[in-house]
Amino acid sequence: MNPVNYLQILQLAAPETIVTLTVLVVLGADLTLLRGKSIAARFNAGALLAVLGCASAAVFAFTRQAGQMEFNLFSGMLVVGQSSDFVKVALLVLTIFTILISTSGKFTDHVGEYLSLILLGTLGLMFLVSAEDLLMIFIALELASLSLYILTAFNKHNAKSSEAALKYFLFGGMSAAFLLFGFSLLYGISGSTNLPEIARGLSGKGTDPLLIVAMVTTVIGFGFKVAAVPLHLWAPDAYEGAPTPSAAFIGAGSKVASFYILAKIFTLGFVGAEGSAVWHGYVAGWTPAVAIVAALSMVLGNLTAIVQSSVKRLLAYSAIAHAGYMLLGVLGNTPTSSSALMFYVITYALTVIGAFGVVTVVEAATGGDAIANFAGLSRRAPGLSLCLLVFLLSLGGIPPLAGFIGKFFLFSAAVGAEKNLGLLWLVILAIAMSAVSFYYYLRVLKAAYVQDAAEAAPAIKVPGLTLFALALLAALVILFGCAPGLLTQYL
Repeated sequence: MNPVNYLQILQLAAPETIVTLTVLVVLGADLTLLRGKSIAARFNAGALLAVLGCASAAVFAFTRQAGQMEFNLFSGMLVVGQSSDFVKVALLVLTIFTILISTSGKFTDHVGEYLSLILLGTLGLMFLVSAEDLLMIFIALELASLSLYILTAFNKHNAKSSEAALKYFLFGGMSAAFLLFGFSLLYGISGSTNLPEIARGLSGKGTDPLLIVAMVTTVIGFGFKVAAVPLHLWAPDAYEGAPTPSAAFIGAGSKVASFYILAKIFTLGFVGAEGSAVWHGYVAGWTPAVAIVAALSMVLGNLTAIVQSSVKRLLAYSAIAHAGYMLLGVLGNTPTSSSALMFYVITYALTVIGAFGVVTVVEAATGGDAIANFAGLSRRAPGLSLCLLVFLLSLGGIPPLAGFIGKFFLFSAAVGAEKNLGLLWLVILAIAMSAVSFYYYLRVLKAAYVQDAAEAAPAIKVPGLTLFALALLAALVILFGCAPGLLTQYL
């Protein structure tokens, strides 16, 4: 047995170590040097420290990922390679933008604790994408989830925040139980917790009843994390009740990591148990279950979003629909579909953080997030309304924005994944539901650009740091739409 090289472990886990140290620095600075300052000053100083820490970790991960070999420590407990490092960079960038749009918030006095929880959530998601062992996957997932539960409840001035956090926590506990039960069955059947070894242990077992139960419970557990139907009930309340920057982080960072690890579990751990989701050619396996969840998510998410009057709830149901689109990348089960999935998830995450950033400013200025609160936004805050236009049109899939290119890559990969265009029925449904989504996105844009604000409504002052972050996000959405190769070269 080779001796453990702790220096190598520290080097491989350097981005996570930097984020951990940043948590301690932010918390210590807020409790000592910044304690007597105003909330705005504490937010700005804490955000600066957090952004510097995340940027340092991202630079380290990005510079080492080029040409890097894959390292596998402790049978999949920590797997570091080009793909995992790039996803970590994406998570850290999303965290930076979340922190920047949080600086204008006035929902808490506990600035250090709030920023530390965002960083701890990011830390859990970073360990999650580096895991190929069921135990490490579960531990990292729970570290991230516990941080998100608390972030949801952080607005003590809003009763909906506590209610949303309680629902999120209860549903999360049940989903964790399903996931752990499924993992225990996989260990019992295969004799291992390592994904490639599980695949070898499952080979030749066919449609073992225990394996079917394990696959179903795994789909249930991760279906909750990505807010897929019928495990979506927590999402609208959590998005509406949570502080808006927290909702942005839940809808962006957790989506990226969850879909990355979900695709890894199915493509590495369930090799040979795929079955088939081809129209009129179903074969028992994980693909039919995922296909049904994807179809239900697209239909229910888009149709329910039509009747929403709250923009945050509208974005929540939109996220459910987008989870259905993203599951097409998992169903493709090819390197091309995996790359298309990650492109779509990352660009969607950038877009949704931007959309929630606009909602944060409007909510602070008008006292609500209803569509009516966006009336006359183009005249009250032209720059803000332009950013909103870019984000919502990208979510709707309008060219040449990143949302259109992402859907094109994803749908093309899904159509080409099965012989005889077997998943074409699901792609046609996705395109039809994308057309439906235009309606509710245009409702918000109609309020912003066509409707008039109240006569006494003043101009909305957008904090400089928030406007900078939103403008940069809008520019990235346009850039990745016009030049997707800037991102796909790393995927």
